[in-house]
Amino acid sequence: MATTTVSMTVNGKTASAEAENRTLLVQYLREGLGLTGTHVGCDTSQCGACTVYVNGLPIKSCTILARQAENADVTTIEGLADGDTLHPMQEAFRENHALQCGFCTPGMVMSAIGMVERHPDSLDEKTVRRELEGNFCRCTGYHNIVKAILAAHEVMTA
Repeated sequence: MATTTVSMTVNGKTASAEAENRTLLVQYLREGLGLTGTHVGCDTSQCGACTVYVNGLPIKSCTILARQAENADVTTIEGLADGDTLHPMQEAFRENHALQCGFCTPGMVMSAIGMVERHPDSLDEKTVRRELEGNFCRCTGYHNIVKAILAAHEVMTA
């Protein structure tokens, strides 16, 4: 199959790599750019493990082709921390023990940031649980994930 060079800004840096026309954004990020923090969990856009930001919006990167993100601004889990300083959502997940195996964590964190951005004035447990419906965790039971998101909301909107 023919390949083409796909270019975009990823985590604040210009990036480009060869990709087939059928290459999904998640594959491009992992295989083309070596950014393996974005996980492939289900290949059907059900689990949310592949969530990244494209032009400021959280999306499941298994739902779009890399070519569709040409010239876009993409942020992955690797682009959140500032050196050794974690993003407030990452820190809240750490402080609230909101992970076990860690497989779903990158997608959960990315989705949770979007949740806080959509609900800056108020975010409650019911809303968090409803909005997490597109992100699956097979280990935690969600209790500490919800606690972490609510804690991060307080920090991020202060």
